[in-house]
Amino acid sequence: MSLFRQLRFHTTVNELHMLPAGGIEVAFAGRSNAGKSSAINTLADHTRLAFVSKTPGRTQHINYFDFGEGRFLVDLPGYGYAQVPEAIRAHWEKLLGHYLATRPNLIGLVLLMDARHPLKPLDERMLDWFIPTGRPVHVLLTKADKLTRQEQAKTLAAVRDKLGSWPQCSVQLFSSLKKTGIEEAEAVVGGWFAAARAQDADGDEDEAPAAE
Repeated sequence: MSLFRQLRFHTTVNELHMLPAGGIEVAFAGRSNAGKSSAINTLADHTRLAFVSKTPGRTQHINYFDFGEGRFLVDLPGYGYAQVPEAIRAHWEKLLGHYLATRPNLIGLVLLMDARHPLKPLDERMLDWFIPTGRPVHVLLTKADKLTRQEQAKTLAAVRDKLGSWPQCSVQLFSSLKKTGIEEAEAVVGGWFAAARAQDADGDEDEAPAAE
């Protein structure tokens, strides 16, 4: 079975002190209209695993989904939707910033951007919070079906060029409607989990007592 088809809802929280203990996590983040929930549902081959709101920006919580074996997908609140009250938006941004910068369980970030409008200021702020951790970032350029093939190639090249100074960043095109880019995204996230497990195993070997 593919990695994402194993996903099951785990829990939802609204404050950092409520985050689950243990396990390793990959976070999904993006602007409120970037198609994040649709992308998660497409990857999981499930129509309503992640809630798709008709009014972007309403989801105010951090939602955890379980891959099994102590691995989680963390669906972060969408950001940047203008109709959300300022107090709520400030709370979200504080929550997101602290989570991305300080969460020890977090091994990578999947950052979703509408392929027609990539690298908006709030997307760059997310990168500014996360890049200093040294962990990998994979950008999904969603709604790629809205672009011609020529526009897709141009956008992909431009985003790659912009992220080129950060070697831990990668980028791809993705379409929930056409179901394209699924295998590439799964390979990236699966690779992160495998690398984290291997690193843990190496650490355990280093700490093992010498045989007498």
